[in-house]
Amino acid sequence: MYPKESPPIDFAARRAAFFKKLGGGVALLVGADLQTRNDDVDFPFRQESDFYFLTGFAEPKALALFSPGSKAKFQLFVPPKDKERELWDGYRLGVQGAKQILKADAAFSSDTDDWEKALLEALPHADRIYYRVGRNADRDRRIFTLLEKAKRQHWKGGRWLWPIHDPHELLSETRLVKSKAEIARLQIAAKISAEAHVNAMRAAKPGMFEYEVQAVIEHTFRARGAWRVGYESIVASGHNACILHYNTNQRKMERNELLLIDAGAEYDYYTADITRTFPVSGTFTKEQAEVYDLVLEAQKEAIRSARPGKKFSEINDTVIEVLTEGLKKLKVLKGPTKTLIAKKAYRPYYPHGASHWLGMDVHDAGRYYDQSPEKSRLMAAGQVLTVEPGLYFGAESDGPARFKGIGVRIEDDVWITP
Repeated sequence: MYPKESPPIDFAARRAAFFKKLGGGVALLVGADLQTRNDDVDFPFRQESDFYFLTGFAEPKALALFSPGSKAKFQLFVPPKDKERELWDGYRLGVQGAKQILKADAAFSSDTDDWEKALLEALPHADRIYYRVGRNADRDRRIFTLLEKAKRQHWKGGRWLWPIHDPHELLSETRLVKSKAEIARLQIAAKISAEAHVNAMRAAKPGMFEYEVQAVIEHTFRARGAWRVGYESIVASGHNACILHYNTNQRKMERNELLLIDAGAEYDYYTADITRTFPVSGTFTKEQAEVYDLVLEAQKEAIRSARPGKKFSEINDTVIEVLTEGLKKLKVLKGPTKTLIAKKAYRPYYPHGASHWLGMDVHDAGRYYDQSPEKSRLMAAGQVLTVEPGLYFGAESDGPARFKGIGVRIEDDVWITP
């Protein structure tokens, strides 16, 4: 149903753009490592997004050094070939594969200290270093020790300090505008996710457990070629729909309840993020329909505002205005609309924002403002974002009793085109 292959990602072009942004700097990126779930069982491995974005390397325990001033500008440090470990854990690309397939200028084993030697050799040609501090205390100490060692070696040349920056600063804006190959992957992820939501609607009925519906969704993901979920699936019935990040998914669904499903497939490192809310028994009650129609109206208006040149903040501003007006009509709020918005009277029922960037991460890279949080950035062609208004009347809310237990969110994925 969906293409098995998308247009290839041009990793070399990504690195070329990254080198331009690096200027006189040097960057050390550290890939993800295996994480223990319990005893000798690991969590499923997924490469760190920035690392994969630049390298295409999908195995654990790897590093990448980017040094524009060095002869070998792009160096990879990867687990070496090991027949015994490959028998247990699977195929390894190895050092030669990193050079031949991933086009690294040089590659070495990550089991050695070769990355330290390479960084020391690159530092004299650099005026700053890009490295993400705080993820691994031991590696941080090693980096600080290397910088001190480099200072002692090169102090006669006037080099005393290399400022440390987060490489995500450079990559987040690059990742924000998607290429054709990225859009193709996001479209496939969205189509798979949409099919999964439809299958869930067809399957759900009173007496089923939330996890049974989750199984339908995630079976569709895998059956259609998505490697994994983009995030833990939310399958929330009844009052659970009022818990924004609920994912226990253990409750039995009852008649006359709503079921909120927030689930997205990840296809080739790109994820969708879709939410639908529908009645378990197939028919809305009057109160459920009133809330649903209001959320849907807010979403449609907000999608119309998602255009090039418009402020990103206009999406949420539009949602707030529509929901506040609607809550007045439903006699949940009372007073002038502008006053209610200024006082954030909607917050007990709409406590989140209406949008976020989407891509390799479900809350993807990229700033939401220019220079200061008060100055929203403008939307531009190539950006991908969600539009997801919601209303929630939890058991403890102060809203009218007739809305208690109703939680509605509707979310779609929007590609900003010219």
